[in-house]
Amino acid sequence: MSSVSRWLILDRDGVINVDSDQYVRSVAEWQPIPGSIDAIAAFSKAGWVVTVATNQSGIGRGYFSRRTLYGMHAKLRKLVRRAGGEIAEIVFCPHTPEDNCDCRKPKPGLLHQLAKRTGLRLEDAVLVGDSMRDLEAGNAVGAELWLVRSGKGRETEVALQKGTPSWASSLKVSDNLANVARALLGPAYA
Repeated sequence: MSSVSRWLILDRDGVINVDSDQYVRSVAEWQPIPGSIDAIAAFSKAGWVVTVATNQSGIGRGYFSRRTLYGMHAKLRKLVRRAGGEIAEIVFCPHTPEDNCDCRKPKPGLLHQLAKRTGLRLEDAVLVGDSMRDLEAGNAVGAELWLVRSGKGRETEVALQKGTPSWASSLKVSDNLANVARALLGPAYA
């Protein structure tokens, strides 16, 4: 990856915040995974462009509104700013799988939106996710792939071991976002 365009694309639920099979439906329910906020801030302070691409079908299913989602993202941005970092862009897909849209991961539409907004090249990106959908979207655009075991990551890791796709040979696996930061930032991650 070139040092000119250090770009991080994060999934949200299960990578940054605690995930729920019943969906994270309110700002109060949105809780960061320990260490994730400091990791995001560390990437930002080290000069990385930090972005988020998240499927949010809870909107399409009527579980919460866009306004509630914006509140969750405002909370995320505020916590990252307090830690000394910045999130450049957050994009989301509000659709259900039945909508068959172009933006819902595993399709790469959200990643293309981020590339357009940031002006960065997707093949220079590092994508961190906890689901097969995240990894498939990142693979489709040539991003460096990291699987975290937080969220649904352990289930994804088991699924990958049962039927390893060819792209998984270069996949990197870490326990959580904080450990990804330690691996990629080295001494810059305090």
